[in-house]
Amino acid sequence: MDIGVYRPGELSAADRAAWTSLQSKAHLQGSPELANPFLSPEFALAVGRCRRGVRIAVVREDGEPAAFFPFQRSATGVGRAVGLGVSDAQGLVHRPGFGWDAQDLLRACGLAVWEFDHLVEGQEPFAAGARAGFPSPVMDVDQGYAVYLRHLRSQAPKFTRTTLAKERRLGRDAGEVRYVHDERDPAMLRTLMGWKSAQYRRTGRSDRFAHDWISRLVQQLFHTRSEPFAGILSVLYAGERPIAAHFGLRTERILACWFPAYDPEYAKYSPGLVLHLRMAEAAAADGIAYLDLGRGQKEYKDSLKTREITVSEGWVTRRHPVAIGHRARRAPVRALRNTVQSRPELFAPADRMLKKMGRLRSYNQ
Repeated sequence: MDIGVYRPGELSAADRAAWTSLQSKAHLQGSPELANPFLSPEFALAVGRCRRGVRIAVVREDGEPAAFFPFQRSATGVGRAVGLGVSDAQGLVHRPGFGWDAQDLLRACGLAVWEFDHLVEGQEPFAAGARAGFPSPVMDVDQGYAVYLRHLRSQAPKFTRTTLAKERRLGRDAGEVRYVHDERDPAMLRTLMGWKSAQYRRTGRSDRFAHDWISRLVQQLFHTRSEPFAGILSVLYAGERPIAAHFGLRTERILACWFPAYDPEYAKYSPGLVLHLRMAEAAAADGIAYLDLGRGQKEYKDSLKTREITVSEGWVTRRHPVAIGHRARRAPVRALRNTVQSRPELFAPADRMLKKMGRLRSYNQ
């Protein structure tokens, strides 16, 4: 087994094609999660244009690519998943039956530790380092939107009935409801980012778009198009006015939901929920198997989901002082956050406090 480590710009066209081919066949070989767009070469290369230290390990057997491992590396040998903090799927993309030794891989990559927070299923050599697993809800539409909607009516009849009624009411009150699945106007992307930033501030969360690299990454991915991969901006209009939008990434079979937001002036119509149903309908017509709603406790995800997959967080380490120091710094923070998020009696008051801080911050601006 031969392991070569490359900068994003050094990856050959042949290697990129081999990587894409592994993803396109993943569902046929029992590993559909490997087709997630966050595991695609396009995402790794886009992050590489916005962040330092992005590298791609290519593992070859008999001269042919058998696996691809994108990561970010610091000067001290601390490794992180590519786009850690915004990436919703992480791991090694590999051919069927491929096995690897995590310690050997880290050594070849010059890493003392590799940290992840959305490790996909089926990554046993890395999973040994997982500290916790979390549900990531999905919306299955591979049998068509009508089948999905029947499931939704059965699973959450009141939710479905109310959401569809609000869509009809929106049309009566604000003008014809129109949906564009793949909006190509960059101005609409800026509108979405503005809505999302305001939502982060309003709820007391850190504004991701205040980080220049995240804003640049989203804009780059909006303009990224290849045969299996695209950044998809979906917009819900009432009359001529946009009222909800979502930016996500797609491959042949998976639409990864990423940044949804709406105009709060229309909140009573639940435009975000209406948007997700329209997205599901369009995705089904486009051959998508499922929409990945991403890790995180949200009531709307529980209502829309058909099932859950599992992602894990943790780190893989070598016996190295840098790894010991990194774990000592990161473990308490992760443990505290996960405890709060997993216990309703802690999460609810913490959430209320964040929203109160958000309102005060907005009032003082």
